[in-house]
Amino acid sequence: MTSAEPSTPARALAGRIALAVEYDGGAYSGWQLQHHADTVQARLEAALGRVAAEPVRVHCAGRTDAGVHAEGQVVHFDTRAERSPRSWVLGTNSNLPDDIAVRWAQAVAPGFHARFSATGRHYRYVILCRPTRSALWRGRAVWTHKTLDLARMRTAGGLLVGRHDFTSFRALACQAKSPVRTLRYLHLERQGDLITLALGADGFLHHMVRNIAGVLMAIGSGEAPVAWTAELLAVRNRALGGVTAPPHGLYLTGVDYPADFGLPGGLSAGGDAAGPPVL
Repeated sequence: MTSAEPSTPARALAGRIALAVEYDGGAYSGWQLQHHADTVQARLEAALGRVAAEPVRVHCAGRTDAGVHAEGQVVHFDTRAERSPRSWVLGTNSNLPDDIAVRWAQAVAPGFHARFSATGRHYRYVILCRPTRSALWRGRAVWTHKTLDLARMRTAGGLLVGRHDFTSFRALACQAKSPVRTLRYLHLERQGDLITLALGADGFLHHMVRNIAGVLMAIGSGEAPVAWTAELLAVRNRALGGVTAPPHGLYLTGVDYPADFGLPGGLSAGGDAAGPPVL
C-alpha cells in the first residue's frame, strides 16, 4: 500500500501528469462533469487550473456514480505549466474542499492514459450489520439490520470468479460493448459489525459491483439460494437480477497499470484491495 505522502523527485513536471486522488463522494453528483451539478471532476479541474494558471481537463481511470467514494482514483492531464510534484500535490490540495485530496503527482509518458492504459481495477463494498443504524458510518457503509451468513456469501461469490458474461450484473443503461469480464478475486471479511466485500477485475461494468453486493446480501440473509449467482450468470438477463445496492458503501480502491509506466505501488493509486476503510 503506497503512503499517502507524495514522493517528490526534484525535477519539475511538464507535459502529461498523472495524479492519484481520493474523495468522499457523498456531497457530489458523481465524478463526471455535469451542468448545474457539483462533481468531483469539476472541483479537481478548477483546483488544478489555479496551480497551472491555465485551464486543465482531466481524464480518470473510472467514473464513479453519485455517492461513491475513492481511495485510489487515477487521473491524467496535459499541461504547459512546469511545477514540481510537491507543488502539484500541495497547491492543488490547498484549492480543494476537505473531502477531495490529491495523494501523489508524477510525470508520465505521452502514451499513458488513466483509463485505457489500466490493466485492472479494485473496489471495496462495506456493509454494516447490526440492529441499529450508525451515526459514524452514515454515508460510508450500507446499513442492514438483517443477519448475513458470511459462509453462504463466500460460496455464492466464489461462483462469480473467473471470466464470465456479467449481463445480469450490469445496469440496463451500461454502454460497454461487451459484458464479458474476468473477475480475478472476490474476498469477504468480517470485522465486528462490518462486512467488507473486495473485488478485482480486468474491468467492471456499470453498477456491476453494486449489483453483486445486492445479490450477495440477499443470499446472506437467506432470501435467495446460494446457487443464485450461477443462475444469474447463465440467464444473462438483468431484469432477473437482484436489487442494486446503494452507492455509499462503494469505494474505488486502486487501479493497475503496466510496470513500465513507473507509477507508485502495486495498486497504482495506493489502495488496499483487501481491507476495510479506516474510519
